[in-house]
Amino acid sequence: MDDEQQRPDHGPLAGFTVGVTAARRADELGALLQRRGAVVLHAPALRIVPLADDSELLAATKQLIDQAPDVVVATTAIGFRGWVEAADGWGLGEALLDRLRSVELLARGPKVKGAVRAAGLTEQWSPSSESMAEVLDRLLEEGVDGRRIAVQLHGEPLPGFVEALRAGGAEVVGVPVYRWLPPEDLGPVDRLLDAAVSRGVDALTFTSAPAAASLLNRAEQRGLLPALLTALGHDVLPACVGPVTALPLQAHGVDTVQPERFRLGPLVQLLCQELPARARALPIAGHRLEIRGHAVLVDDELRPVPPAGMALLRTLSRRPGWVVPRAELLRALPGAGRDEHAVETAMARLRTALGAPKLIQTVVKRGYRLALDPAADAKYADA
Repeated sequence: MDDEQQRPDHGPLAGFTVGVTAARRADELGALLQRRGAVVLHAPALRIVPLADDSELLAATKQLIDQAPDVVVATTAIGFRGWVEAADGWGLGEALLDRLRSVELLARGPKVKGAVRAAGLTEQWSPSSESMAEVLDRLLEEGVDGRRIAVQLHGEPLPGFVEALRAGGAEVVGVPVYRWLPPEDLGPVDRLLDAAVSRGVDALTFTSAPAAASLLNRAEQRGLLPALLTALGHDVLPACVGPVTALPLQAHGVDTVQPERFRLGPLVQLLCQELPARARALPIAGHRLEIRGHAVLVDDELRPVPPAGMALLRTLSRRPGWVVPRAELLRALPGAGRDEHAVETAMARLRTALGAPKLIQTVVKRGYRLALDPAADAKYADA
């Protein structure tokens, strides 16, 4: 068998549905996920106030031009560039750059340093770690009592950073670049919440703390927060781009997964490892059956399965090889009512979707069972 025959024609995320809560770079994240086979459900949990229309940013910019700070901390490259471009649009670009040349300018990491230099400025210092904690340590070591420190915010909370500076005696001025507001259309967010609670998604991705907080707030408004937290704790994988993004979820006791490098690419790579590892794989009737979110791999061939069929298959897979009564399978069917004929109809469609009818056996007058391979019986006997 040559390499072309051995290689599956689906990506590592085939059969999984991933929710994307991002407002910014959502298309990029969605494309990366789809390229690896995922079905993407996009619901921006936030909207970004356009910089040119942001009266708070304009007021903060004028204040800094009129009253020079001692230190300016640039936290993100896109935020810093956006700030300078917005100031240009207001006719304040040169005045802002002149002011920034006269103060101690700190850049949080190489990307921000690049944006600072592209604006014709030079930073006094930048940590190699991209860590705000390292920036804070430097400022506190220098001493901040009585100093005026401007911090370019980017919609992300900076936990402890501003509080620690103020506790040290500094006056802190926030520069609110890219403020977040709830989305104008809540329909997509509500559909994503419904999908998460009903296990219609296998993972939710978060690329900003405000998006995570916004989704949790909307769930609370709808009375769905306990159900959402239960889903995130068991069946729906919460994947965050970094530790700051995870804070609102952690505050509710939700454990998240995060890549070692806080970027979209590594976030997608992490999902490519985590989701297939969570899928149930069983030796059934001489085949390898791997149960994914909305599809099944039968000997590495991707077979899409309707929702009713997936509900039956998951119920059968909890006790592979054991007979599951029709009444129990009926309860597992979404909105099936009391007619056991619905089980027979859904089962026929499931067998057709799997393409191998002998995977599921009918046990007359009792129910159905997965045809677990005899060699595996001992392993699953107490399942």
